[in-house]
Amino acid sequence: MEIIVAKSAGFCFGVNNAVKTVNNLLEKQKDPIYTYGPIIHNAQVVDFLTSRGVVKVDDIDEADSNGHIVIRAHGVTPEIYKKILDKGLILEDATCPYVKKIHNLVKEKCEEGYKIIIVGDKNHPEVIGINGWCNNKAYIADTVEDLEILDESDEKICVVAQTTITKEKWVEITTALKKKFENILEFDTICSATSKRQNEAEEISKHVDMMVIIGGKSSSNTQKLYDICKKHCNLTYKIETSGDLPPVDIKKIKKIGISAGASTPDWVIEEVIKTMSELNKQGKVDIVEKDGEIDFANAFENSFVRIQTGDTVKGKIIGFNSNEVFVDLGYKADGIIPLEEYTDDPNFKIEKEVKVGDEIEVLVETINDGEGNVRLSKRKVDAIKSWDDIVKAYENKTPVNAFVVEVVKGGVIASSKGVRIFVPASQVSDRYVKDLNEFLKRNITLRIVEFNEKKRKLVGSARVIIEEEKTALASNTWNSIEVGKVFKGSVKSLTDFGAFVDIGGVDGLIHISELSWTRVKHPSEVLKVGDNVEVTVIEFDKNKKKVSLGYRKIEDNPWYKAEEKYKVGDIVNVTVLRFASFGAFVELEKGVDGLVHISQISSKHLAKVEDALEIGMKVDAKIVEVDIENKKISLSIKEVKPIDPPSKDDSEAKDASGNSADDVEPSEHKEDMSVTLGDIVSKTTES
Repeated sequence: MEIIVAKSAGFCFGVNNAVKTVNNLLEKQKDPIYTYGPIIHNAQVVDFLTSRGVVKVDDIDEADSNGHIVIRAHGVTPEIYKKILDKGLILEDATCPYVKKIHNLVKEKCEEGYKIIIVGDKNHPEVIGINGWCNNKAYIADTVEDLEILDESDEKICVVAQTTITKEKWVEITTALKKKFENILEFDTICSATSKRQNEAEEISKHVDMMVIIGGKSSSNTQKLYDICKKHCNLTYKIETSGDLPPVDIKKIKKIGISAGASTPDWVIEEVIKTMSELNKQGKVDIVEKDGEIDFANAFENSFVRIQTGDTVKGKIIGFNSNEVFVDLGYKADGIIPLEEYTDDPNFKIEKEVKVGDEIEVLVETINDGEGNVRLSKRKVDAIKSWDDIVKAYENKTPVNAFVVEVVKGGVIASSKGVRIFVPASQVSDRYVKDLNEFLKRNITLRIVEFNEKKRKLVGSARVIIEEEKTALASNTWNSIEVGKVFKGSVKSLTDFGAFVDIGGVDGLIHISELSWTRVKHPSEVLKVGDNVEVTVIEFDKNKKKVSLGYRKIEDNPWYKAEEKYKVGDIVNVTVLRFASFGAFVELEKGVDGLVHISQISSKHLAKVEDALEIGMKVDAKIVEVDIENKKISLSIKEVKPIDPPSKDDSEAKDASGNSADDVEPSEHKEDMSVTLGDIVSKTTES
């Protein structure tokens, strides 16, 4: 009889960590030790810990305030943490890192307005804990039928999984969800250890005559292992200890498969294996033996890949969220790649470009990041691979595309496929750059101008490429330039007298008078730096490298259609613009001015124009002459309605102080005034 033991059977990292936390407290603490609920779903482990003084409580109020309380791997709601704090207990948080990540994920997405859906058992402590982190508002589905009450909608949905459910259930329910919701964000949060354990048990169950699943009666993941194996092997049994083993007819059963739930300790598994082996001393046991005895702990440990910090390893993507990518390395803990260590690409969309199941090569940065996970970097592996390409680019003087990731003293750091390149401030552009932050998070094309292989130092220059491009462009522009030719360009700078435009490596000037057909006080009224414009060459001098450009178009000239628009005898409404001794200049429309001679304003003689008109006044006038060629239009106001100045008869009499008759002061004030005037007359006579 051959016994095949699943390599992934037994404690997962989270469970092992929880039990280890309690054992460490037993060794170091004299204070009471409590666990919130059973530390794991295994009666043998719980009984063993109870015998050593550990107390299981189902309510925080059952614990004394001076004790330590351990949160099991399943995790709890925020309310439980608050109760522990209020009670004054010393918290020992053994929540599984994978479960903790789900807590953070649902909290984040709930705050972003997503409706949370949890695929799992609503009565399982892990699911209850997860739900607490989204204000207990999650919808929980354990079967496709549970989704029937959900209406189709376009609301934002975020769906996560209980870590111990089967992949089959996850796929089935998420497929059904996609039919109801268009805007759905999926996070496959099934624990990689769970998936590995389930896949391995399923594969073994296909090739054995009997399958034995070891685990606690209340263990969810143990039950799922049983359900999976039962589909392929009719003789599948779920047991807690070796005492629950069924009778085995070794004549009929040639192969027995053994696996165990995540909460099953190695000594229970070892006991079962020994019992099974005794049935057939010649039986083959596919695990490690030590001194004639089965060393399950060693076998379990040796089944994992060995990795060290600095190793470059391959793994398989098993999930991701908005900030991290999770990788199965075949190690006892999964790897995590923070988004900033995945790529430097500013346009990278994790949900579109990362695919679960893809193989990936990564660098091991830290074996344990504090939460039991392996911290990885894909970006650094890419950099190692890209180094040779960058060196070739240096040797061949070919341009390199990069992305500015950091502003440092004296320049910026740009990254090209993970390779960091220093760009001095003087080489970032062909112009003076006051604030280098304007280049941060922007793409930049560089030439590697300095290379130090020993120090792995690279210096790049954008300036040399820009100047070379400008030189080539300028040569083409000067070779093709001619008066009247139209160029497309970009506004480089503005001055009081005009705007400089790059028309292809050559800067030309649009004089302020050529910007608009109307009067412009400053070029900024028409253009701004960076504007793309179409200009016409007015004149140029190749020797002096000067080009004069026109921006205003003939068809935009208001005088262009004035001959058709304005006829002698027409009555038009005009605005008074300015005065001259011989008359008033008026505006017929923007860019078209006319003159009303002083003799054409009033029916009476005017000493000066302002006696009858005011700047900004709108009046009707008759066109008396049109000279389009010289851009002159003469008008008459008096032929429409003369504007006469006020007559002396109509004005009020003024006293010597300038007041009107109505404003004359009472008699006593008149007397005072006459004295004052007399004094003035007297002083004038004396002088």
